[in-house]
Amino acid sequence: MTELERVQQLMDKYAARNYAPLPVNIVEAQGCWVWTEPGRQDAHKYLDCLSSYGALNQGYNHPRIVGAALRQIATGVTVTSRAFLNSPMADLCQLLSQVCGKEKVLLMNTGAEAVESAIKVARKWGYKVKGVADNQAKIIISADNFHGRTIAIVGFSTEAQYRDGFGPFAPGFEIIPYGDIKALKNAIDENTVAFMTEPGQGEAGVIFPPEGFLKQAYNVCKDNNVLFIADCIQSGFGRTGKMFACDWENVTPDMYILAKAMGGGYPISAVVADDNVMSVLKPGDHGSTFGGNPFCSAVALEAIKVVIDEKLPENSQKMGQYFLEELRKIKSPYVKEYRGKGLWIGIELTEKAGGARRFCEKLQKEHHILCKETHHHIIRIAPPLIITKQEVDWAITGFKAVLSA
Repeated sequence: MTELERVQQLMDKYAARNYAPLPVNIVEAQGCWVWTEPGRQDAHKYLDCLSSYGALNQGYNHPRIVGAALRQIATGVTVTSRAFLNSPMADLCQLLSQVCGKEKVLLMNTGAEAVESAIKVARKWGYKVKGVADNQAKIIISADNFHGRTIAIVGFSTEAQYRDGFGPFAPGFEIIPYGDIKALKNAIDENTVAFMTEPGQGEAGVIFPPEGFLKQAYNVCKDNNVLFIADCIQSGFGRTGKMFACDWENVTPDMYILAKAMGGGYPISAVVADDNVMSVLKPGDHGSTFGGNPFCSAVALEAIKVVIDEKLPENSQKMGQYFLEELRKIKSPYVKEYRGKGLWIGIELTEKAGGARRFCEKLQKEHHILCKETHHHIIRIAPPLIITKQEVDWAITGFKAVLSA
């Protein structure tokens, strides 16, 4: 029995079946590459074009991030709870404040937790600052969103599978078409406290709003005393070719929601806003045992510095543009559209293609390229932002073979 077969048997017997992974068991990794057997032989080497849904912008096993993790482990202090202070958290809050141009940081553990935290802060701001009547706060959400998997979040999802069997859901949300400024204006009323949207939708298939929408939406929110909340969990820290996807329109939201690449491979998330918003939280209002723990804070501090120091947003823009240009040269009867921004690319397939899963399986089995389908008919590409032109060229050879066959 191979190790892959052993792992598959154990997963089939003991693990909840809420994922349908490709038959790949990753045991070692470096940079943009992973291996399915120890020893790092070419026969077991794969190019990762998913990077954990954008959580590994810095690549696997980055020496600076590994060093930060080992140094913090060596102190013996990995979690202290928020009953006490810790230096890495303080330093991380300062760095995030500077990077985002905001005054206050709320640290949590996962993207979904950060979204839930943002909802709580926005509602409390609406009641305590804006003056919305109790229990009447409304948050406007974009259709085709993916903000996480909690009950509140799936309650305002427009994906039927994410909602099926999980109700009843929390009230207080109104859904509008993505990128529709007229719909946003019409949805705002006296009870609206926030508009929360993704400046780029990854799960929906790497979709971006019409040019100018983010700036228009920000201005509409300002005119109506509504918070503009940008969920940058997937699109943040260089993924689209800018530090944050909102930067493409020079928009600084009232509230950032951050996670994934912020931790360089470790679980940490944040809500970042100015004090006039975040000050609605008082001791005891909100918390987390592991939120802001010194281990993940120390790692995230270094992970963000790597993004800045190594100019990963710039490489993302350069390599992403090249990747997309080369993909568009592939003439395929199965492709409806190639689209993307930075190293965040979607290949939308035609109906006759028969779904994206079979292409992802062929890329894995025959060409050692790892990526994942989304919404059945879209191949999503999101390699680490450290990828080189040589590695992109290697990937293009595989995509060409599969999409042209």
